[in-house]
Amino acid sequence: MKSFLDPPGLPRNDVYRHVSLVPLGDGTRLVHVAGQVSWDAEGTLVAAGDLAGQVEQCYANVATALAAVGGTLRDVVDLTMYVADWRPELIGDVVAGTDRAGERLGGTSAPPATLVGVAALHVPEHLVELKAVAVVGDAVGPAA
Repeated sequence: MKSFLDPPGLPRNDVYRHVSLVPLGDGTRLVHVAGQVSWDAEGTLVAAGDLAGQVEQCYANVATALAAVGGTLRDVVDLTMYVADWRPELIGDVVAGTDRAGERLGGTSAPPATLVGVAALHVPEHLVELKAVAVVGDAVGPAA
């Protein structure tokens, strides 16, 4: 049976839940993490005007969501990144933010990923949003 949650450490909202869990029947769970933006737990913008810094914070928020269900960034099997006002020359900032997140958070997986350029995100100060899908747990251990 699926379940939804809002992990501590992520900003609260009344519109949707940050995480959905679906048991796969073998002790693993399919985890969908809603698009994460560059907000801290209190909903304060992190790294205003800094794409690399916002990418790093988005990964940190995804890591927070996954930790709440016993996972890490290494459990991610699919990523979708939305970048506002995308231009090819921004790829260096995306890579830099991803690299910094990996160093800060103990590594990331290299799953299939999609980068989508968009005109804008829901808050003009947000430069990037990161959505993730992960498989957490194993057939040996209990599901959390």
